[in-house]
Amino acid sequence: MKTKRILCLLLSFAIAHFSFAQETVQHVREVCKPYLQNVTDSSFTVMWTTNMPAVSWVEIAPDDGTNFYNIERPKYYDLTGYGRKPVTMIHRITVAGLEPGTKYRYRIMMKGVLSENNRASIIYTEGYGLDLNKYPTYVKTLSHNYDKLHFAVVNDMHEGDSVFRRLFKDSKGKYDFVVFNGDMTSTINTGNDIIKNYLRSAAELFASDTPFYMARGNHEYRGNNATKYLDYFDTGTGKTYYTFKYGKFFFIVLDSGEDKADSDIRNLDIMITEPYIKEEALWLKKVVQSEDFRNAETRIVFSHIQPDPKSWHGNLMVSEYFVPVLNKAGIDLMLCGHIHKYRYYKPGTTNANFPVVCNKNRELMVTDVNADKITLNMFDADGKQTHSLEFKTKQYKK
Repeated sequence: MKTKRILCLLLSFAIAHFSFAQETVQHVREVCKPYLQNVTDSSFTVMWTTNMPAVSWVEIAPDDGTNFYNIERPKYYDLTGYGRKPVTMIHRITVAGLEPGTKYRYRIMMKGVLSENNRASIIYTEGYGLDLNKYPTYVKTLSHNYDKLHFAVVNDMHEGDSVFRRLFKDSKGKYDFVVFNGDMTSTINTGNDIIKNYLRSAAELFASDTPFYMARGNHEYRGNNATKYLDYFDTGTGKTYYTFKYGKFFFIVLDSGEDKADSDIRNLDIMITEPYIKEEALWLKKVVQSEDFRNAETRIVFSHIQPDPKSWHGNLMVSEYFVPVLNKAGIDLMLCGHIHKYRYYKPGTTNANFPVVCNKNRELMVTDVNADKITLNMFDADGKQTHSLEFKTKQYKK
């Protein structure tokens, strides 16, 4: 009798606990809306974050005038689980097999996971998908040819989300792509630092339709979760350095490392920047020998820290490891940040035989490129133009 009473009490407790859990469960929702990464002529990657662990997928449709719900749309899943759907709060799905230069509609979908019990059971929340009436999402795959490009660059935002929103307030559909050229945060102690300081705003303002590219700055080496940096981005190489191209416009994104020597006391005996930069320099030598690079008409490099052999250690590393390779390759322009002020280094001012431009912190650099010239126009958060430069292309080719 006593055993039966105990079993009844345990059953009642379990039912009450389950009911309470059901009442307090949050429905799965996106914390950071979708943002595009690594768009190519046949694929794209879309990423977003959720308020709880979830499984996810993406549905796509052509931009052909049919209602998205007209027919069942093809589904694409996160394949990083190696054959098993990942249960995660950071979602990364690549859609492949697409046509070049073609506009598609896409929808992110997810189901929250309340509990997992090995192979015995899994309990999901109600499924949820982004409302396409309130938040339409499009992507256009890259064409094989481009006559011109129009893109924007910002750097050294350092938690300046309110300024970021002012710089990009009218940017939806305005640019071919955007580049975040380092130090978007001062440290990365949690992944939420990346989300709250600029990623959420980027996704809301433009990044669901316009891809962006990240160049890591020295401050993104700092913080307890700095090694999780690439969890939030897809570079295509799985490294913090990579390339991308739009037709014959070729871009190199460098990781310029920390600004102080690894042995500096402020680096807390935790940095191995220089070996990483040496590895990157070997990769760079292969890049400039590649067919895509050699056939490019215009070549632009992004590096958070600028070359300067007489300045800090970070500047010295860029000068010693990267510039000799780039000098022989024929670079049209290097775009940097880091010093929190505008500066134009004419060819030969440092050991670089190509022009180097540092964009001021928290200013927008709007860049126009065609086969003959590169035009830079810089604006502050009030929309006032602060500087303008123009360069002819093909001046520094070997």
